[in-house]
Amino acid sequence: MSDRLSPTAAPRAPLGRYGIEVFRLCLGGNPFGWTADEAASFAVLDAYLLAGGNFIDTADVYSAWKPGNQGGESETIIGRWAASRGVRDEVVIATKVAKWAPRRGLAPDNIAAAIEGSLDRLQTDHVELFYAHQEDPQTPLEDSLAALHELVEQGKAGAIGLSNFRAATIESALEICDRRGLARPIAVQPHYSLIAREQAAVVELCAREGLACLPYYALGSGFLTGKYRPGTAVDSPRAARAARYLEDPRAEGLLSVLDGVAAARSTSLAAIAIAWLREQPGVLAPIASARTPEQLAAIMPGATLALSDAELAALAGAWS
Repeated sequence: MSDRLSPTAAPRAPLGRYGIEVFRLCLGGNPFGWTADEAASFAVLDAYLLAGGNFIDTADVYSAWKPGNQGGESETIIGRWAASRGVRDEVVIATKVAKWAPRRGLAPDNIAAAIEGSLDRLQTDHVELFYAHQEDPQTPLEDSLAALHELVEQGKAGAIGLSNFRAATIESALEICDRRGLARPIAVQPHYSLIAREQAAVVELCAREGLACLPYYALGSGFLTGKYRPGTAVDSPRAARAARYLEDPRAEGLLSVLDGVAAARSTSLAAIAIAWLREQPGVLAPIASARTPEQLAAIMPGATLALSDAELAALAGAWS
C-alpha cells in the first residue's frame, strides 16, 4: 500500500445543510481497537476509501468495554491511519461525547475537554461532525447546545449532531437553537433498521426538518447479513445479540425475502438491508461496520443499489 491512497469517485449526497458531501454508507469505527487490531483496521479503512467511501463515524468511548482498553482506541487508530495515508482532507470524520466514563455527560466544561481529547487522538485540529452521544438529564439542554455551538464558532467542529436523542428532545433542541441563534444540529443518529423501527418518529422528524438521518445498527448486530440461521453457530462477539432475532417468529420469513431479493440482484443480504434503509425518507447514510475488507465488500453495494418499490414493500412487510 502506498503512503497516499487514490480513492475511486463515487456518488455522494450533501450532509444536511453542511456544505460537505458524503458517501451514502457511513463506516462505523467501533470495531477498531476491539474486534479489529490496528493492522486489520487500516486494511478496512484503506478498502473503504479506495471504494469511494469518505464518511467515518467513531466516539471517544470506543472501545472502552474491551478488557485492557481505556477508551479512545478507535479514534487513535483512525488518526494514525489518516496521518499515515495523507488523507485527512479527503475524509469526513464524526465523533461523540457523553458516554465515556472519564467524559460522561454534556456539561459545557466536559464538552470542551472531550473535543480536545478527541482531536488529539485523531491527530487533527477539527472534526466535521461532533455528536452529543446521549441525553444528559443532569445538564440543561440549552447549556449543552451553547457549548456545542462554541465549538463550531472556534472551528473545532464543522457541525453538530445528536445521537440517541428522543424525538421530543430533538424538537426542543431545534427550538432552542433557532431562538438563540445557535448552530443547529444537522445530523441525528437513531437506532433504526429493517428489524428495529421503534425510532420511526425520529426518522420522520429528520425528514420533516431536513436533518441528515444516520441510523446505527443498520445490520441488526449482524443478523441482517444472513449468517445467523437456525442451528448455525457464529464465532463473533455480537453473536448473542444477533442470534436473539432468530427467536422472533418473523425471522424465517424475513430471511427468505432477503435471500430472494439478494439472489435476484446478485448481491449480499447485507447490501440489500443497507439499500432498504438508505431509501427510507430522511435517511442519508446508514452506519455499518466491518472488521475485514471481505466484510466491507459485502456491504458496500448497499450504498448505491436502487431497490424497486415492490422489493422495498416486500422487505418492510416481512418484519411488520
